[in-house]
Amino acid sequence: MDVREIKALLVLMQQYGLVELEIDDKKKGRVRLVRGDASGLGAAAGNHPVPPASRPSAPVAAAPAPVVPATHGRAAQPPALAENQRFLTSPMVGTFYRAASPDAAVFVEEGTAVRRGQTLCIIEAMKMMNEIEAETAGRIVKILCENAQPVEYGQPLMVVEIA
Repeated sequence: MDVREIKALLVLMQQYGLVELEIDDKKKGRVRLVRGDASGLGAAAGNHPVPPASRPSAPVAAAPAPVVPATHGRAAQPPALAENQRFLTSPMVGTFYRAASPDAAVFVEEGTAVRRGQTLCIIEAMKMMNEIEAETAGRIVKILCENAQPVEYGQPLMVVEIA
């Protein structure tokens, strides 16, 4: 199952208020998406079989490992935006990286001018590195996430000032 299909499933889960969704496709494999709570925070995706006997009965217990609170690694509320500023939000659940590898230079710094289509960061999801690109030309005002921080779907990553 590719990332676009998983993104579409996440949107459907949010639209219909689903807490858990599991799909088993013989060609594409198995995917299980679980939201940690009804607001959509704590979503998790896996591509491994889960025996029926080990399935938890409560949605909160369904999240493997620690559940990341909504305020982890960022302010309780995102900063206020000026009229010409926009959030760059995470299109998926995963791990935020500022560079292509630990020893590589970061893609952008605060104050960097960016062009449309320029890579701003990477979100690792299900062992796939997904480059997140600038939707418009502008300037990076603030980076809201730390390197290697877990991020949620829709979480603000950066503040971009539109040119």
